[in-house]
Amino acid sequence: MSHGPDKEYEQLRVSGLHAFYGESHILHGIDMVVHRGELVTLLGRNGAGRTTTLKAIMNMVGRRTGSIMINGEETMSCAPHHIARLGVGYCPEHRGIFSSLNVQENLTLPPVVRSGGMSLEEIYTMFPNLYERRFSQGTKLSGGEQQMLAMARILRTGANMLLLDEITEGLAPVIVETLGEVLVALKKKGLTIVLAEQNFHFAASLADRHYVLEHGQIVEEISSHELSSKRALLDHYLCV
Repeated sequence: MSHGPDKEYEQLRVSGLHAFYGESHILHGIDMVVHRGELVTLLGRNGAGRTTTLKAIMNMVGRRTGSIMINGEETMSCAPHHIARLGVGYCPEHRGIFSSLNVQENLTLPPVVRSGGMSLEEIYTMFPNLYERRFSQGTKLSGGEQQMLAMARILRTGANMLLLDEITEGLAPVIVETLGEVLVALKKKGLTIVLAEQNFHFAASLADRHYVLEHGQIVEEISSHELSSKRALLDHYLCV
C-alpha cells in the first residue's frame, strides 16, 4: 500500500538556505530533505559549509534566509532552544562538555526537552566506558570518551534527530569503530541522524544517502547503492 507523498515522513526539509557570518556569505541556497529514521551525511572538504549547515538548522549563525521545516513546522524565526524542543539535538565539533563536572553530572544537567529520552541505565548500556568513568571529571576523559559523553548527553534530552559535527575527528580507529556501532544502534531505535563528516570511509558504511557540499552549495546527492559507480566523482570533490 502506498503511503502517498513522503512529506509526512519528512523530519527535515531545507529549501534555498543561505547563511551569513557578518559580511561573509557562507551557504548559497542549500536544498536537502531528511526522512524520519534516515542517516544522511554531509560530505565535503574543509570550508565546504558542512558545519555551517548544521548550525544554520539550529539558528546558530549570524543571519539566514530560506526555509527550514522540522516535522512540518517552519523554524526560520525560531530561537535555538525552541528548535531543541522540536526534538533536534546538536553535537558540536568541540563537544562542549562541562570540564569541571563529572560524567554523571554532565549527563543529568541538560533539561529533558521532550519525552522519549534514554535513561541513565540505557545510556550506560550503550556506552559502557561512560559507566566506568561516571565519577571522572570531564577534563580526565580521553577524546573518545568526551565524544561519547557529548552524544550521550543529547540522547537523555529526548531528541530524536541528531545533528553530529565531525564526531570522528582526531580519534583512534578503535574508537571510531565504536562510534559507528553506536550510530547503527541509534538508527535501529528509529532516530534520524545528520552527520557532517570528513572521514568518508566511516560515513560510507553507515549512511543511507550522502550530500556533497562545495563552496556552500550541494553539488551532488548520492545514495548508498550509487557509491561504487560514483566513486571517481566523490574522489574529485573530497580529494580522498
